[in-house]
Amino acid sequence: MQRTFPFEIFRYGMILLALFIAMIPVAWMISMAFKPIPEWSALGDDLTWWPRQPTLDNFRFIFGQSTNDLIVELEKTAGRPILASLLASVIGTLIAMVAGTSAAYGLSRFNSGKNLPLALIQLRLFPPLAVMIPVMIMWTFLNLIDTWWGLALIYGIVTLPFSFWLMKTYFDEMPREIEEAALVEGCTRFRVFTRITLPMMAGPLASSALLVFILNWSDYLIALMLTTREWQTIPVYMASLSSSMTGQLYGAKAALGLIAAVPPVILGIAIQRHLVRGLTFGALKQ
Repeated sequence: MQRTFPFEIFRYGMILLALFIAMIPVAWMISMAFKPIPEWSALGDDLTWWPRQPTLDNFRFIFGQSTNDLIVELEKTAGRPILASLLASVIGTLIAMVAGTSAAYGLSRFNSGKNLPLALIQLRLFPPLAVMIPVMIMWTFLNLIDTWWGLALIYGIVTLPFSFWLMKTYFDEMPREIEEAALVEGCTRFRVFTRITLPMMAGPLASSALLVFILNWSDYLIALMLTTREWQTIPVYMASLSSSMTGQLYGAKAALGLIAAVPPVILGIAIQRHLVRGLTFGALKQ
């Protein structure tokens, strides 16, 4: 049935309305990041949508370059938390994708370990606090508390079920005839996997890696429990931004939040070509 013109207007109008509502918090964060202290603290007269006097003081403050007397209680800059988030998220994503993709391919092609998928997803069924208590004890025994490699390792373990289930779905939808033809021609199974299967899985790999990276990048609970001071991540460091004179440092938090949004956006743009194909992989399969 052909859609009528009023229906299309209503449809796109609702899409624009939903987009507008979704962008309100983003616009508010961008505005807050460039406001001076009197415009976002209790010292100001009223709140405004856009800064009257735009400034970069909030960005200077989180990197230790601000000389404002109202916010002099910053113990450390945001440089180390940004580095900690990058190291832990990137390496944790690599661990999860390598292990998850290998396991997914093995179960999809050889039908072995029928109980393994359920066992992996059980890692995410338990309450996070119940799981993190024994993890803290083990990490303390292994001297991995407050280290970026300890954080990266647990990130890889926690997000492994996501990468496994996503990639297994993609491998199940991929026709096996191509691999079987290569095996008949004399290719080894490993060569088929690296030279044929993985290049065809570029889109699914990109979309899965982006999801896993975002999960690691935005984590708060695990980083809060496994880091103390030296290797705090951005979410944990952001929660500590407060002052006895101005209260919560909303301007500094907004500036740091704006910086934290840059890596996922850049990664999404970089893999956009593969991302669209990965999200729609198998959608037209009959």
